[in-house]
Amino acid sequence: MNLFLFPYFYFYCVLVLVLGEGRGVYSNSNSNSNSNVSFSRPTFVNIGAIFTFDSSIGKVAKLAMEEAVKDINSNSNILHGTQLRLHMQTSNCSGFDGMIQALRFMETDVIAILGPQSSVVSHIVSHVANELRVPMLSFAATDPTLSSLQFPFFVRTTLSDLYQMTAVAEIIDFYGWKEVIAIYVDDDYGRNGVSVLEDALAGRRCRISYKAGIKSGPDVDRGEITNLLVNVAQMQSRVIVVHAHSNSGFMIFKVARYLGMMQEGYVWIATDWLSTVLDSSSLPLETMDTLQGALGLRQHTPDTDKKKAFFTRWNKITGGSLGLHSYGLHAYDSVWLVARAIDEFFNQGGVISCTNYTSLHDKGKGGGLNLDAMSIFDNGTLLLDNILQSDFVGLSGPMKFDLDKNLFRPAYDIINVVGNGFRRIGYWSNYSGLSIVSPETLYANPPNRSSANQHLHSVIWPGETPSRPRGWVFPNNGKQLRIGVPIRVSFHEFVSPVKGTDTFKGFCVDVFAAAVNLLPYAVPYRFVPFGDGRKNPSYTELVNSITTGYFDGAVGDIAIVTNRTRIVDFTQPYAASGLVVVAPFKKINSGGWSFLQPFTPSMWIVTACFFFFVGIVVWILEHRINDEFRGPPKQQFITILWFSLSTLFFSHRENTVSALGRGVVLIWLFVVLIINSSYTASLTSILTVQQLSSPISGIDSLKASDEPIGFQVGSFAERYLTEDIGISKSRLVALGSPEEYAKALQLGPNKGGVAAIIDERPYVEIFLSAQCTFRIVGQEFTRSGWGFAFPRDSPLAVDLSTAILQLSETGDLQRIHDKWMTRSTCSLDNTEIDSDRLQLKSFWGLFIICGLACFIALLIYFLQIMLLLWRSAPSEPASNVGPMQRFLSLVDEKKDPSRSERRKRNGDEMSPEDQIERQPKRIQIVTEAEFKSNN
Repeated sequence: MNLFLFPYFYFYCVLVLVLGEGRGVYSNSNSNSNSNVSFSRPTFVNIGAIFTFDSSIGKVAKLAMEEAVKDINSNSNILHGTQLRLHMQTSNCSGFDGMIQALRFMETDVIAILGPQSSVVSHIVSHVANELRVPMLSFAATDPTLSSLQFPFFVRTTLSDLYQMTAVAEIIDFYGWKEVIAIYVDDDYGRNGVSVLEDALAGRRCRISYKAGIKSGPDVDRGEITNLLVNVAQMQSRVIVVHAHSNSGFMIFKVARYLGMMQEGYVWIATDWLSTVLDSSSLPLETMDTLQGALGLRQHTPDTDKKKAFFTRWNKITGGSLGLHSYGLHAYDSVWLVARAIDEFFNQGGVISCTNYTSLHDKGKGGGLNLDAMSIFDNGTLLLDNILQSDFVGLSGPMKFDLDKNLFRPAYDIINVVGNGFRRIGYWSNYSGLSIVSPETLYANPPNRSSANQHLHSVIWPGETPSRPRGWVFPNNGKQLRIGVPIRVSFHEFVSPVKGTDTFKGFCVDVFAAAVNLLPYAVPYRFVPFGDGRKNPSYTELVNSITTGYFDGAVGDIAIVTNRTRIVDFTQPYAASGLVVVAPFKKINSGGWSFLQPFTPSMWIVTACFFFFVGIVVWILEHRINDEFRGPPKQQFITILWFSLSTLFFSHRENTVSALGRGVVLIWLFVVLIINSSYTASLTSILTVQQLSSPISGIDSLKASDEPIGFQVGSFAERYLTEDIGISKSRLVALGSPEEYAKALQLGPNKGGVAAIIDERPYVEIFLSAQCTFRIVGQEFTRSGWGFAFPRDSPLAVDLSTAILQLSETGDLQRIHDKWMTRSTCSLDNTEIDSDRLQLKSFWGLFIICGLACFIALLIYFLQIMLLLWRSAPSEPASNVGPMQRFLSLVDEKKDPSRSERRKRNGDEMSPEDQIERQPKRIQIVTEAEFKSNN
């Protein structure tokens, strides 16, 4: 037998003795029969209730259930003459007493049990309900592990702590807190509730940093709670969740006030035990003072007219001495739920019958247990189904169950204890999360749980401050943070140990110290060296040491890369970084052929081809109608060459007559203008500015080669080059200092050195400030930065990020940078090598436009020729001239100008030759006129 279930089995077996002899079920027992059958509509039905009478929940629940029975028995629309009898037994929050009372109910023919109130008792009594098939409806047991799978006859008519802890987790996430301390009563109710809270927080990247259990029972040990809270006060988190019973909960707050833990900076969140007491009774002013600023949750019940009327009636009954809380409303509705289910049970023809429970009878061993009184409710499953299928609106809201047997649409009020009472600051619902609008209003809209839709009213926190507490502080226990710092053997400008001390200096250390000084609280820390001092340590191992707890953080030139961000949190980058390529270079001196350098060979070739291509196109378009493009073949070839090359200087003398030719020439002259301007600018730069050249143009050319590459020891560059870039590890050479950088680059790949070095830009800038024979080649091919590393979800990473941004805005970050990384004159010339030669890719758009224009002009021209060829087709079909010959002859034929064209030629468009030819005729006409006038 399972050892965990042994106490239940022991109680079960021992307490059966309490039953004595057998029981009847609305009819006389028949000792010779295993089953007893009742009438379909008996004069009364018995239901039981198990709870603690003198508790804050029990006092209200007892009166609420009595009123519910009165209302049911006086209502002729339900049960139809059958009276409902309620038998109440107190369990005193004891599992033993609860077991006894549950078994005693069997003597009174109880067919349903209301309660138990305690989750602990519910776990035990649920086994009885399962075996005897008696539905058990608990209006106060909130333990989420009371599942419908393990206990099918357990029905929760209140809200599960699954939803309450989800609400607490969303409140914590709403205010941005990451660590929580949980204080709980050490029983099923407390342990299981906190376990659910832990899961809910984990889903929001929060966590419970410390859990503390206290003894369950009416007697609370003040000394035990004092010791517990003293330990809590020494911890980092200041957000405390109290999940306990009322007696122990109030003692926690009383001791917390005594220890000064209800002051500014603390956050106290109480589960619904606090609202239950506040709703049911008036607390002394001394007790209210211990609760100031605390947050609490209360099960939400809609403000309906039915509920308001019952509150008025309640005040008349109690005279205002006893308040009505949500558990009392659930108790009232639970009685109505059972009554409606029984009524439907009878309407379906159900009868109350029981069968003797014989599975535990002694079989031949002579035991003395009398188990004849144990009977199984034959139709308990039918009654249970009617309960679960109920759908009505009670005082607490809709009494309707989902597939998991939980109440439909759970919701909570969020309250803030202020002064002599409390105020509601918002709601939480499983439908839309946190809001300042009632859940009933939100149900009319689609669910929206986005962060922008989560709202709460302002809160008065402990210490009577409206400012949201930070939620954590450094513990005042003398413990210092262990900050790991790498011991570098090179580039000491960034971080290096101070000889004879345990301190460090450098750019990174100064930035960290300046950021810590801006924090609104003290941060005790000490630097712990990492590395052997003979070579640069692995920064990946340094970051991993944070995850193991060896370091509380890391300060240094630590690059923020993807694989590291998965295991730790980084601050805002305080220095920009990225991988660059460093290679040797040589100066290009201008010589006799410098005029060829502005264009690359491909650019020269394409440009020359286009010159001749445009010349040919213009010749084709002008040949038939322009005499300047006619003549012997040799002369026409010279004309094409001259026209093409002369356009380079805009000095062509041949006129274009056709519209297509003029369009092509216009576009081509625009292209020539752009090419001329670019060539002139590039040539000027080459002749006046020192040019640098390197056989390596960047990371792509370096990857394509098979030459060795250098990198800094301990840098993430090795992993990046092998895993992300795909460079073979055999090509990588580890280098540890700037001197090794220079030596390896000077030797080159053919003499045991390297072709280039890949490192982060800050290191390269320091290296190049003293080495003037090397340059950065190409562009920076990664984008990252340096940051300080801390454990995941560390609040210190967030606060230091804010401090680093403040340093950047005030200019202090730049001043620290200039202090440690001043450059020599050589570093001013550290421009990246990038060729000034004009590439073909910079002009391909112009060439495409020009080419398209030529193609379109030729297409239109040949279409015109084909149309002319079609119109001038010979009338004699036996002609010996073929179509191709006719086409070529038509292309080469001189076009006879029309009258309009001749008039144009006599006008503004007349060529200089025509004007010279016509000039003698004008002189002859003038001479004849003068001769006649003289005679």
